[in-house]
Amino acid sequence: MPSTNFSRNALAGLTTSFALVPECIAFALVAQLNPLAGLYGAFFICTMTALFGGRPGMISGAAGSMAVVIVALVAQHGLQYFLATVVLSGLIMLMFGLLRLGKLISMVPHPVMLGFVNGLAIVIAWSQLQHFKVGGAWMQGDALMWMCGLVALTMAVVYLLPRLTKAVPPALVAIVGVGLLSQLLHLPARTLGDMAHIAGGLPVWQIPMVPMTVETLHIVLPYALLMAVVGLLETLLTFNLTDEITETRGLPDRECVALGAANMVSGLFGGMGGCAMIGQTMINLGSGGRTRVSGAVAGIMILLFILFLSPLIERIPLAALVGVMFVVAQQTFAWGSLGVLGKVPRHDALLIVVVTAITVATDLAVAVLCGIVIAALSFAWRHAREIRADVAQGADGVKHYTPHGTLFFASVAHFNDLFDVQGDPSAVTLDCRHLRLADHSAVVAVSALHERYAKAGKALQVRNLSKRCELLLERAGAAVTA
Repeated sequence: MPSTNFSRNALAGLTTSFALVPECIAFALVAQLNPLAGLYGAFFICTMTALFGGRPGMISGAAGSMAVVIVALVAQHGLQYFLATVVLSGLIMLMFGLLRLGKLISMVPHPVMLGFVNGLAIVIAWSQLQHFKVGGAWMQGDALMWMCGLVALTMAVVYLLPRLTKAVPPALVAIVGVGLLSQLLHLPARTLGDMAHIAGGLPVWQIPMVPMTVETLHIVLPYALLMAVVGLLETLLTFNLTDEITETRGLPDRECVALGAANMVSGLFGGMGGCAMIGQTMINLGSGGRTRVSGAVAGIMILLFILFLSPLIERIPLAALVGVMFVVAQQTFAWGSLGVLGKVPRHDALLIVVVTAITVATDLAVAVLCGIVIAALSFAWRHAREIRADVAQGADGVKHYTPHGTLFFASVAHFNDLFDVQGDPSAVTLDCRHLRLADHSAVVAVSALHERYAKAGKALQVRNLSKRCELLLERAGAAVTA
């Protein structure tokens, strides 16, 4: 059994490596870098996170989400400043993990997760359409026909092979099978070699040649922070998704440390920065990759492609890889979320749609941050309206208010509406045993209420406050009587 498990994971890693190559090349070209920078980055980041990270089965590499944010830096300042940025962003990620901040991902609501997954699935599918272009123009005639035909054949193999056997990953069989068919029949199909030549040597240690000055820090720090934020967000969200699929729990802080160290090493060897890649992770998991072996094999195979196997790898038809990625996009999209849009609360349904749209239109970091802000505001609005009060008139003429709920910045207005200062008797009590004062706005609200009664010539007695709240009220100048 152990040997079977190793073989399954090794084959999953091999399959994933095929899918990593075109993505990393494309991302390097987007960032206006040599394709080898993307492949070197994939080797270091994929291998190191697989061996030392906290989430076996998850695949990391040179990611497009991080490539997009540094295009301007490369254009304005060149390669060396870019490498310095990668190293610094890795250091930020590493510190994030060492400070044990990975648990912050638990603050991302589930609707935002669904929007993230759906948005990236659309982005994965949409990005494959670039392979249907030659020289910036859409394919036509026979070229388009062969491309579509091979894509359809690849997808058919991936979907149908599991019904016959699960001994080998269907994506691997599809890629190799379509590649052999294309070579044997001399089909006019575009290949990986048409994108770029991937032959090269071993990566070389090179400290970025930039001045060690404050001016340099001013240039690279904003980009490094942005890369780190995007990389950590995509990694931790993919981390959660991998946890759900494998029904296991990983170590997010350890993953952040490994990702940061991998980015630093990648930058010092001339590679791109990177993070978790949801498409390649889905291929790995779908192919049976569950251990560190699959990720390590994927990373090591990237280096072998560069050093020895480039003549073979460059013959792989792009159509085979496009077909696999279309299947990944279809399997990544949370189709069940469409069925629940009419069943979940409207604010959650809106959140799913908004995060999906923003992910497609802009980038992951903006989408997730917007989603969290929208969710927080929605929660505050709904929670603010839940505050209420029991009102009773005592035999001694004293009116008693017993509020229930949480008093915080958003519920202050509703809290004030509970009281009839002008119509109340001269003696009023505020019983806070069921009232939670959450922030400074709550303290100010109670203090201001006390002052309103005082100006009206009436006495407000506050009871059953916690010691902490009593002290805060006293500092605010309100007379509090227990």
